[in-house]
Amino acid sequence: MKKLLLGFALLLSGFVFAQQPDSTAVIVATKSGELRGVAVDGVTSFKGIPYAAPPVGEFRWRPPQPVKAWKGVRDASKFGAECAQAGFRSGGDSIANGSSEDCLYLNLWLPSGTAKNAKLPVMVWIHGGAFMFGSGSQPDFSGVNFAKQGVILVTFNYRLGRLGFFAFPALTKEHPEEPKGNYVYMDQIAALKWVKENIADFGGNPDNVTIFGESAGGVSVHSLLTIPSATGLFQKAIIESGGGRDGVLTGRPMSKDNSNVYYPVSAETIGINFAKRYGIEVTDAAALAKLRALTVAQIVDGGQETNGQGGPRTYSGPILDGKLVVETAESAFKSGRQSKVPIIIGSNSAEISEGFVNANSVKDLLSLFGNLKDEAVAAYDTSNFAKMLSMVNTDVVWAEPARFTANAFTTVGEPAYVYRFSYVPEAMKQRMPYGAPHASEISYVFDNLRSWNGSAIADKDKEVAKMMNTYWANFAKTGNPNGKGLSEWPVFNPKTDSIIEFQPDGTAKSYDDPNKARLDVIEKAAKSGMKLLSRGI
Repeated sequence: MKKLLLGFALLLSGFVFAQQPDSTAVIVATKSGELRGVAVDGVTSFKGIPYAAPPVGEFRWRPPQPVKAWKGVRDASKFGAECAQAGFRSGGDSIANGSSEDCLYLNLWLPSGTAKNAKLPVMVWIHGGAFMFGSGSQPDFSGVNFAKQGVILVTFNYRLGRLGFFAFPALTKEHPEEPKGNYVYMDQIAALKWVKENIADFGGNPDNVTIFGESAGGVSVHSLLTIPSATGLFQKAIIESGGGRDGVLTGRPMSKDNSNVYYPVSAETIGINFAKRYGIEVTDAAALAKLRALTVAQIVDGGQETNGQGGPRTYSGPILDGKLVVETAESAFKSGRQSKVPIIIGSNSAEISEGFVNANSVKDLLSLFGNLKDEAVAAYDTSNFAKMLSMVNTDVVWAEPARFTANAFTTVGEPAYVYRFSYVPEAMKQRMPYGAPHASEISYVFDNLRSWNGSAIADKDKEVAKMMNTYWANFAKTGNPNGKGLSEWPVFNPKTDSIIEFQPDGTAKSYDDPNKARLDVIEKAAKSGMKLLSRGI
């Protein structure tokens, strides 16, 4: 699975940029002090803005603390450090180059000349990376072209791995008034609160905020839609390849009562076993001090401890702590307890080739469907095992949960717009024979296209990027992605499964989902408790 995650990381890299023209300094006053940004070619950016105090020392595994005000003008022309993470992109070193525990920074892009209180729509991007790697400063996430659409784009970092999700008995007892474990979500909420309090100073509308994210960022959007303390911090949401059902990250059932959402053991058990790797026992009165004395490299390293059930686990993942996260997204959606906001949700046509649902042959794969085997045969093309395995993985983890989520929002009277991204650049079709893989839509959504293998960016790629960026910007402005010059994107209808597909030829087509039969089989399997998933990240 590490190879799979590394593949996702590499997919997000590889930009070719033109040299920047001359820039102009721009100063904006925020609640914490003045910032000096940079205006280039009609877009002003501010980078490396602290939205919380550094989560280091006594604040490791604590909720994000308030930023200390600064005197004078703070330079905001460069990104802050990425959050500490394993070195997937640094030649195998334990900590990635440029990452640090001091990392709670955000960035924003806006049209140059925007006046204070101009009330521009705001989009806040939550990066993916399996909650283990990534940052808001990756080149794919530049907000230049959203700003040119009249939207303020915000990106930010949040704590990762064991620094982002961690539980331990001594931590549970410390500061009992504070939420525990889900530092990822606490950071995300702190960033949204910063936007709420400061974005008007940059010309943004704090009451017209759209959160959006992909993969783990999409999972985060699901969580923010169902965490009570996040209510009111945003008015619209977009979920790209973010699932929607419990267990899609690991294929294991949710445990009960203040424990890890995706593993059948408590998050504290995983934390205890991590501490034992460094000779720290739960009975040690100084255990918490010793944990905080570990280096960031020791905390973030790629080593694995037992999860308490005989299997390895690198970190706990999202935690049902009962204070911040009070229920899972699926539970909230089924009961209509989510935030009542419009959504866009969708997935790519060939997310991954394997890894969540695993099999060695068509016969082996069909056997996983049990008494639904005949329906699976009728729904899927069984003539190509590799393609079928990719389609089943895509449907189980992303496509069917997206439909389930769209249904849940339609049920409470909110519009849901469902998409499938199937476009593959001509230069990449041999490497992507079954469709668009995980994360491949991101550069189109942001209209930040890359050069593949040194080849020129095709005109069709540019058209698709402009189209998707415009749909997303329109949704941020009005809650409806439609607009002049775009194919009509219908509101999701549960009776017909109406979607828009960004097709292999680069056009957008709206119709009743041709994959409905596939998703129906997966839905039946989910409702019956059938365990199609075999492993996770």
